[in-house]
Amino acid sequence: MAALAVHELTVSHFRSYRLARLAFGGGPVAVHGANGAGKTNLLEALSLLSPGRGMRRARADDLMRQPQGLGWKVSALLESLEQHHEVETGAGQGGARATRIDGKAAPQLALGRIVRMLWLVPAMDRLWLEGAEGRRRFLDRMTLSFEPAHGDAMLAYEKAMRERNRLLRDQVSDAAWYRALESTMARTGATIMANRRLTLLRVSRALEGATTAFPGAELSLSAPEGQDIAEDEDTLARALAAGRRRDMAAGRSLSGPHRIDLQAVYAAKGVAARQCSTGEQKALLISLILANARALAEDFGAPPILLLDEVAAHLDADRRASLYDEICALGAQAFLTGTGRELFDELGERAQFFEVGEAAGTSDIRQG
Repeated sequence: MAALAVHELTVSHFRSYRLARLAFGGGPVAVHGANGAGKTNLLEALSLLSPGRGMRRARADDLMRQPQGLGWKVSALLESLEQHHEVETGAGQGGARATRIDGKAAPQLALGRIVRMLWLVPAMDRLWLEGAEGRRRFLDRMTLSFEPAHGDAMLAYEKAMRERNRLLRDQVSDAAWYRALESTMARTGATIMANRRLTLLRVSRALEGATTAFPGAELSLSAPEGQDIAEDEDTLARALAAGRRRDMAAGRSLSGPHRIDLQAVYAAKGVAARQCSTGEQKALLISLILANARALAEDFGAPPILLLDEVAAHLDADRRASLYDEICALGAQAFLTGTGRELFDELGERAQFFEVGEAAGTSDIRQG
């Protein structure tokens, strides 16, 4: 199977890093150090090599090192399906983020054509307990990993929805204006829903019969109470038109793909994820990330790059060993962080090790 890996990474004036230059092989990378040393900042820099705002969804200005405020840059040499690419992304002081691929300016969404990346961070541990927005974001990240053009459909849908919401708040009643915007929302919304359905199918197939220490999950979509899931273009258009009066009273669009929720059931127990223990919820998340990675390896031709922040902290030694074995069997380049090197003992010589330290607000990273 062809490889997908970051071989060289340079981080400049990014968060707690003044300058860091690192070289990686194609296998697991274990990064250890004290809390606050800068481990997550390194993973965030890597996450910006994929489309979107990265694992923390931060604004460009918030990523630059303070108090200097000189702007920031992340550059990398990537191997993707037997081709090598130079990728650079960053922003100057007060400027918008820019991306270059092989020396040419490119939109962020173009990164999705050469890089497939998945991540799991501690903030996601409450995914099944909090609001639907986080679960939709998780679902759309999975979907984007299979279909980079999903991002284009989402941007077009959200732009049309913002315009429609403005009309609703201004109490505009001209049906022609609504029809034009609702036509765009219906067309792009149908694409979004089709992409999501295909993603659930792919991930569900990867969960079925997998040899894994992590629990299987049954995945489904749901709409707000009292609403049906509208998926095809005509049904979406009718639902939007029928809901104008209700939406005008609310000042926003109350139906459509932006209101869909992701549901998961712990398959072996038949228990909804939200009712599972904290440990079971974490295990389900890991299971979904691994299933997504297995499906991507088949679909894309190479396993995705995995960013797993503090993923081993709440796993016992056996579960940690199983996780590391699955990552290595998959052949994925995985970046894992933890407070102590002992959390990665089960990796043995299969990984590169880096230690991060911090002094006077500056992170320093060295191999070892």
